[in-house]
Order: sequence, then structure tokens, then C-alpha cells
Amino acid sequence: MEFIKNINAKETFLVRHPVLREGKPIKSCQFNGDDLETTLHFGYFVDRNLIGVVSLFNSKNTNFISENQFQIRGMAILPLFQKKGIGKKLVNHCQEFLQNKKDSLIWFNARENAVSFYEKLHFIKIGQPFVIADIGVHYLMKKMISNE
Repeated sequence: MEFIKNINAKETFLVRHPVLREGKPIKSCQFNGDDLETTLHFGYFVDRNLIGVVSLFNSKNTNFISENQFQIRGMAILPLFQKKGIGKKLVNHCQEFLQNKKDSLIWFNARENAVSFYEKLHFIKIGQPFVIADIGVHYLMKKMISNE
């Protein structure tokens, strides 16, 4: 049985750490804003085992003028389950959550190797690539979610 449900920030570490922060201290999995009431964490479960995570932060980026901005962070799927459509399901879950909020913008910093995945989901790159220290090349990406 597969399902998505809300989880807490610490639960995301079970997937964030091996996928996004391998070889780094577990505390590197804690993001600023993880514990805010406005931050949501979604977990993808297979047979009650957490295998994918995504976090949705109510966070403004000064590059955009949209009032309702939400940042996706910490998107990760355990390697054994990658390329099976789970990431798409998690992103779609975030978009569906925002469907009730008027004209929301989803934005994030995508790792270079994930850009094509997000482009298939109709996110667009903004500006030039940039480097996040100790992580690598990223692109700013966005998509408007309209409730109309």
C-alpha cells in the first residue's frame, strides 16, 4: 500500500540524510524554518516505510512579486525507489495543497541533475545557474498555481 501523509521535520531526516546529505552530520538535514507552523512536510510511504519526502515552506523570494509564495525544499526519494514516479506524486501533492490558495507561486533551488525532472512538470528556470557551497550547481525554478 502506498500513500502520502503529513510528517514532522525530524522524520524527513530518514530520507534527507542518505539522499541529500550523505557523509555529512545529521544536523545538516535541519533547514531554517523546518519547525514553523507554516511549514508542511509530506512523506511518501510504501507498506508503512517512509521512502520519499518533500517540505513546503511559506517563504518569499525577492525575485518574485507574487504575494503567496511557497518554497519546495528537501525533496528526496531513497535510491531504490527513484525513477518510479514518486517524486512527481510528491510535487503534485504540494500543488494540490496550494490549489485552494489564490494564485500561489511555487519556487525552489533545483540541483542541476534534477532540472529536467522539474521541467517535465512545467516548472521553468529563472536566471543563470549558481553554486550552493558543499552541494553544487543549482537553478532557481518556479511555477504559478492558479485556483481558477
